[in-house]
Amino acid sequence: MLVVLTYLVSVSFAAGWAAWMVIAIQFVTVWFTFRTAGAALSARTVILTAFAAAALVTVIDVFLPVATPALAAAFVVSSLLYTVAPFAILRDVGTRRTVDQETVLGAVAAYLIVGMCFAFTYRAIGAVQAVPFFGAAGAGDMGDALFFSFTTLTTTGYGNLVPATNPGQSLAVLEAVLGQLFLVTALAKIVTAWKPRRWQRPEEPE
Repeated sequence: MLVVLTYLVSVSFAAGWAAWMVIAIQFVTVWFTFRTAGAALSARTVILTAFAAAALVTVIDVFLPVATPALAAAFVVSSLLYTVAPFAILRDVGTRRTVDQETVLGAVAAYLIVGMCFAFTYRAIGAVQAVPFFGAAGAGDMGDALFFSFTTLTTTGYGNLVPATNPGQSLAVLEAVLGQLFLVTALAKIVTAWKPRRWQRPEEPE
């Protein structure tokens, strides 16, 4: 739900305060992810520090123009934390002895977070490279990056937004491959092994 909320806020508002709100929701999302997955306290402290730095840059940008590299750094921090979060989820899911509803939702959350990770990576690249990230379609905003990321992750590929140069093109290929591998391996295996209580036979242990 937090990942979906991040997406909705990112695509619905373009004002400077919206960026601060997105950072805040991201912090809650990643912190809650690590807490639920049983990550070490030191890892949660690193998350708090990193997001505090990113939030500071974003808040300053609401009132004063911030240099492009600083904004790119904020996007990089978001991307890195969203990169680590799926591993924390999958580690927790992989150590469970039974596959239940929480396991399935954890796998789905990891899949969605991967899409968010690539979106913020595209925004970081677009903030520092000389040419617009989407070429003739322009640099795009956070909504465009999220739209492109999830259509790439699911290999829908509408083609209306395309990275103009590398490394955006190579990352798009990597995202498409990872998205398909995740669906046909991890998520498919978990869903196949999932047996809700009403499906279980009387002799099967819960």
